[in-house]
Amino acid sequence: MDQLNFRPRTIFPGETRDSDTFIDLDKLWAAAIRRSGIIAICLVVTVALAGAYLVLAKPIYTAATNILIDENLSRYAEEQQDAQSAQQLDNRMSSAVEILKSKALALRVVDKGKFDQNDMLVDPPQSPVDLVKSSVKSIVAMLTPGAPPPSEELERLGRREKAAALLQQALSVERVGRSSVIALSVQSPDPQLSATIARTYAAAYLTDQLNANFDASEQASLWLQERLNDLNTRSQQASLAVEQYKTEHNLISPRGELLSTQQLSDLNSQLIVAQADAATASARYQQYQAIITKGADTAVQNAVVSARDTDNTLIQDLRKRYIAINDREQGVIQQFGADHPQAVALKGEKAELAQQIFRELQQLTGSFRNEFEVASSREKSLRDSIEKVAGRNSQANVSMVQLAELEQKASALKTLYQSYLGRFEEATQRQSFPIAKARVISEAGLPSAPSSPRKTLTMALSIVLGLMIGGAAATLLEFRERFFRTGDDVQAKLGLRFLGYLPMVSGASAEEKPAPQPTEAEVAAAPPGNPISFRRLMRVAVEAPRSHFAETLRNAKLACDIMLQERKCKVIGIVSCLPGEGKSMVAANFAGLIASTGVRTLVIDADLRNPGLSRMLASEPDVGLVEVVLQKTNWTSAARVDRRSRLTILPMTTRSKQLAHTSELLASSGMSQFLESIKETFDVIVVDLAPLIPVIDAKAFEPYVDGFVFVTEWGKTPSKAVETVLRGEPQIASKTVGVILNKTEMSELHKYADPGAPERLRSSYVSYYKEGSASAPR
Repeated sequence: MDQLNFRPRTIFPGETRDSDTFIDLDKLWAAAIRRSGIIAICLVVTVALAGAYLVLAKPIYTAATNILIDENLSRYAEEQQDAQSAQQLDNRMSSAVEILKSKALALRVVDKGKFDQNDMLVDPPQSPVDLVKSSVKSIVAMLTPGAPPPSEELERLGRREKAAALLQQALSVERVGRSSVIALSVQSPDPQLSATIARTYAAAYLTDQLNANFDASEQASLWLQERLNDLNTRSQQASLAVEQYKTEHNLISPRGELLSTQQLSDLNSQLIVAQADAATASARYQQYQAIITKGADTAVQNAVVSARDTDNTLIQDLRKRYIAINDREQGVIQQFGADHPQAVALKGEKAELAQQIFRELQQLTGSFRNEFEVASSREKSLRDSIEKVAGRNSQANVSMVQLAELEQKASALKTLYQSYLGRFEEATQRQSFPIAKARVISEAGLPSAPSSPRKTLTMALSIVLGLMIGGAAATLLEFRERFFRTGDDVQAKLGLRFLGYLPMVSGASAEEKPAPQPTEAEVAAAPPGNPISFRRLMRVAVEAPRSHFAETLRNAKLACDIMLQERKCKVIGIVSCLPGEGKSMVAANFAGLIASTGVRTLVIDADLRNPGLSRMLASEPDVGLVEVVLQKTNWTSAARVDRRSRLTILPMTTRSKQLAHTSELLASSGMSQFLESIKETFDVIVVDLAPLIPVIDAKAFEPYVDGFVFVTEWGKTPSKAVETVLRGEPQIASKTVGVILNKTEMSELHKYADPGAPERLRSSYVSYYKEGSASAPR
């Protein structure tokens, strides 16, 4: 069975899991299977569009060539340059890419390959869209005043510009990674044309590099020639000005410096020597003069003169004799006394020697004085000469400042001339240099297959895109899913007991066909009342008692019996939120099923504004519930009886729709008296009430109801509406026995159920049901 037992759903509270941190792959897969139809439609559409594109698209062929930008190609003809930095290399490669993309090079390619005369490039076959555009342009041109036709030269230039623009559009240039290689590719409808354009582009680029080098060298040579002539003239004039200035100011410099400067240097050297000699002579003179000044007696003691000052052999001999006589005198005095004649004689001889030494010292002092005077005179003479030469040198130095400026200017012009002369010679040699700094390393070949459209990639992308669009549409539909699909949805969102699924019943012809005639035994066992033939739509559960439809209603009956077992006469209300959910059919079949078990059952059509139950009768009654409540007739006169199922129905008449205050009628004392009067006659009273959202009739009748069976349409009634209604009517919610999902697509039900749910296992127990005619009527 698809029905659930009556235990609360939260018997396993520990099994709940955090939906924010857990992704249920089973539910995702079930959702994908559930929406497989929309996914398949999107996939088919995208694949069909991709196929149409592949059929209508023109094939495009791509030819590619690689060009290496190599500075080493000219290393034998140019000076070795420093290694380039990464930024300089990037700038050079970017410049090469932009040159290849430039319009100037495109025009050279057009002229070299005569592509302006190639109709495949300039006037290719037009696509259907292009044909439509050209037709529109032609019509507009016919309606607007025309301009004078262009000349032949203008047409040629226009085709040339158009061809260049088309080449730029077909060209793709990019650097290969971080290398010095540039990949150049060309696209066109013709493979031979693509290869030709690619080769022409590569050749034109190499030629452009050679021409650029030649033009630059030629322009540099012309400019350098002009500069050399000017620099040569100015250098000669500057050198001549230097020589004239030297002559005018008598600036003689035999050894690279002025003559006066050389003289001043020599005199300074001589002055230093003279000053040293004068100082030496003065020191010696002062020394000997000091000895003479002390007298002859002390002269002998101080007469110690260096041998390097003068030839003092005589003085030394005299001093030795003096010392010897002095020693003899001291010996005589010690032996004989100072008055001894020999002592007196020795003393006189010693005095004579002292006088001789003194006279010799006087002569030396005089000679030293003469030397001192000569040295002083020479020093003074040199000072005078230096003063004269320094005066002349000061005037020459002032002139040398201007001379230095003239010489510096002449030297700078000479150096600049030599530098420009070297550049001129280098530029002259480069004019005939035949090697460009680039070469083709991969020649453009003939494409063997079109590069666009790529069939495999296009179809793969269309499949992926179709799956993505289908997935997005399926996701959107899943997010828009706001209806009841399974019993778990009912219990999770409403917290009410789920009673089961009522399958969708179809077949308009079943409503028109009357039920089979009852047998005599069925007529005899029927309760009192006016007999009437019910339509088969009200007898689905009775005619197919082993069907899924009847089993769900039995589950509802069992739930009512359990909850209302203490009631002698049970009043069960059948309600729904919105019209059209099938509650009238459910009420009729539910009451018929109960009546077929032998229980005295009455079903009342209490939907006064839209009596759907009464419309199911074979013929319209003359009196009904309104007349009974207003006590205009007895209920037995208004009741109708199905002799086969023994079900009694109290219908409504079409005249009852004109009542304005239907809720007051249902809550009136007449209704209360009527219900009290029939509780002894019937065991179960099933009341088909009006929907809860449009009117308040069910709310007014609620005090008389023992339990409600809530009917909601599967996959159509918004769950939020049901939640809002039950939350706003707690008295009805508290009496609700359970919820039935009506009009269920049983073939689609398993797609909405969780893995392992009873709905997924329906194929294993469907043999227990014998549908019979349950699927015939609706």
